[in-house]
Amino acid sequence: MAVLSKIRKRSGLLLLAIGFALLAFVVQDLFTKGFKSLSKDVGSINGKDISFEDFRMKVANTEKNSQNQGQSMTSMQASTQVWNQEVNVALLNEQFEKLGIRVGEKHLLEVFKNDQRFAQNPMFLNAAKKFDLNKFKEYFKSVPEGAQMLKDEEKNAEINAKYLIYNSLVKGAMFTTNAEGKFKYESETNKVSFDFAMVPFSSIKDSDVKISDEEILAYIKTKEKKYKSEASRELDYALIEDKPSAQDEAEVKAKVNALLTPHVEFKDGKNDTIPSFKSATNVADYVNANSDIPFDSTYIPKQNLPAGNADQLFNLPVGEIYGPYMKDNYYCLSKALGRKAGARVKASHILISWEGTQVPNKKEKRTKEQAKAKAEGLLAQAKANPGMFMMLAMSNSDDSSANQGGDLGYFGPGQMVKPFNDFVFNNPIGTIGLVETQFGYHIIQVTDKQDAVKLATIARKIEPSEATNDQTYTKATKFEMDAANKDFATLVKENKLTANPSVRVKAIDESFGSIQNQRQIVKWAFDSDTKIGDVKRFEVVNVGHIIVKLKSKADKGLMTAEEARPQVENILKNKKRAEKISAKMKGASLAAIAAANKVTVMNAVDLTIEAPNVPGSGFEPKVVGMAFSSKVGQISKPIEGNAGVYVVVTKTVTKAPAIQKYDEYINKIKPMVANYAGRVLPALKNDADIEDNRADFY
Repeated sequence: MAVLSKIRKRSGLLLLAIGFALLAFVVQDLFTKGFKSLSKDVGSINGKDISFEDFRMKVANTEKNSQNQGQSMTSMQASTQVWNQEVNVALLNEQFEKLGIRVGEKHLLEVFKNDQRFAQNPMFLNAAKKFDLNKFKEYFKSVPEGAQMLKDEEKNAEINAKYLIYNSLVKGAMFTTNAEGKFKYESETNKVSFDFAMVPFSSIKDSDVKISDEEILAYIKTKEKKYKSEASRELDYALIEDKPSAQDEAEVKAKVNALLTPHVEFKDGKNDTIPSFKSATNVADYVNANSDIPFDSTYIPKQNLPAGNADQLFNLPVGEIYGPYMKDNYYCLSKALGRKAGARVKASHILISWEGTQVPNKKEKRTKEQAKAKAEGLLAQAKANPGMFMMLAMSNSDDSSANQGGDLGYFGPGQMVKPFNDFVFNNPIGTIGLVETQFGYHIIQVTDKQDAVKLATIARKIEPSEATNDQTYTKATKFEMDAANKDFATLVKENKLTANPSVRVKAIDESFGSIQNQRQIVKWAFDSDTKIGDVKRFEVVNVGHIIVKLKSKADKGLMTAEEARPQVENILKNKKRAEKISAKMKGASLAAIAAANKVTVMNAVDLTIEAPNVPGSGFEPKVVGMAFSSKVGQISKPIEGNAGVYVVVTKTVTKAPAIQKYDEYINKIKPMVANYAGRVLPALKNDADIEDNRADFY
């Protein structure tokens, strides 16, 4: 008690000491990393900051919505979706302000009327079954937090309404001139025929053409916009997997094999005789006592059984045992308990709904009586010609399955509403009939039935033991320490690990090579304390240990030579090849040039600018263009094409006959020009000053 009393008396001093230590740590962190981590903004767009608190709430809502829809979305994925929305909205709002675009209630009404969440909701419809904006507002005012929800919906509707106006203005500015129509006409109709000699780039070995980093950097500096890059980190990594040893596998197999015969186990201070799986009376309890996967009493169709063992399991006599066999990472024994005919059914249907059902028809409003009359008519057609059922469903059904010709696939008992369920399970294949449910009238065709088997399966997972995990941990920590001073690739080879190529990650990436959701590794790589050559081990659940070494850093700006090489190297190699080939493509005649380069003279007949496909070479617009502009009979200078270097002699140029109007050709261009409106947002983003600080928060 005296000791406790002293500790209590001195606890204030202890807490004070801890407080000073923490303060010193925080102050040191501020001086080493700066005040960047205290920023409250997740980024900025053209100088306008985006508050992290608001951004965080939107990310949380996006994650929640994805879960409600049965999807899985990480925080980083949700943040990317929200960030893209924030950028788009901010850039568009700037345009709306510049153009003075304003919207009123009638514009919002149009947006809400076209939003399927609200447009067909009975709560928001008036007596004439039309969307009523007042009812919509009253509803949100009557529910908790409704005012904020209404404000958010109106804000979104306002942006959408403004965008519709903006998009109309942009599309209205897209037009095709008569000159463009004329050019299109001449590109399709002007024709050129020429002889040519071509020396392919492949005639010069790849090993004979070297491209240095300096050459790559010099090239990309001439096209800085095209080859700009975000900050990145290059990492070497090795994976030491958490996997069972041969001994772990043998132990699991021995335990499962022991269940094939009666055996004695020592339990609770006495010997207990355990019956074999085959002779066990209470199969469910026996499975639950000996399996890592609980007993499953459902009937399973053949196609859902393990592929390599499906025939044996499906045809196993009741009471007999099959196995042991492997299923994924489990060592299994199965016992047949029964077989059921028609356990799963495949059916197609045509849904005819009416006003008031859970799936009302959006195009054709009808009463229940009208729906019944239509359904009975379709039933008669389907029975008279069952082969037309798919087409009848595609053209008449109010259900989304209409896109599949009404096909609902296979399903088990209880998966459909009762009237539907009873019809399909109580009627043979080929039956066509009519039932009524809360969704409407269903014309149903039973298309197939599957038998299924009930199996009792003991499955024991083959996984690493504690001793194996300890060995893996020791190996991983030793690798981590050795990697700080040894060559990484050599170390990978010495440890007989899989050699992985280096990976380059950006600040907001979360996947690491082929391993998903490794945000922790990316954050470590971008931490200001992490230096080139630093090594760190990361333990990843259900994967193993990832040992990472920082190989290089690249700041935001122009790509590094290494980053640009995959895009640029072949371009520069072909330029060098073209110089070497061009130097040899000299002679008094085309035949002489061809002979000197060991190629043959070929001819191209009636090529156009619109379709510049040179025989034996492919798409070569530069070559065809040069043939059009060269004098007839004159040998051209060497032309660097896509596949090699060409010399051409133009034989004939046939000009298109003059016409009065180019409407046909203008109309050909119009659809393409209309699509240019989709380039607006990318162009705005390319020109904007966007600062993305999400990496500091996620």
